[in-house]
Amino acid sequence: MNVEEEVQRLREEIKRLGQVQTDGSYKVTFGTLFNDDQCANIFEALVGTLRAAKKRKVVSYDGELLLQGVHDNVEITLNPTP
Repeated sequence: MNVEEEVQRLREEIKRLGQVQTDGSYKVTFGTLFNDDQCANIFEALVGTLRAAKKRKVVSYDGELLLQGVHDNVEITLNPTP
């Protein structure tokens, strides 16, 4: 799977696990994504995929590097598609 495919799969997983917001975005915590069995099977490097998606402005979250346990409550926002 290339980076673009992984980012697309990440979008699908955030929609599956997250809560839709009034502006059309979705929010999910890092802990929810990290601890989900389906996500664990899809993403070999979830943190790397999140960083790639953030660089492409697909998602937004505070900080640069998310670590399991320490950042479980950090909200990841899937930005609405224009």
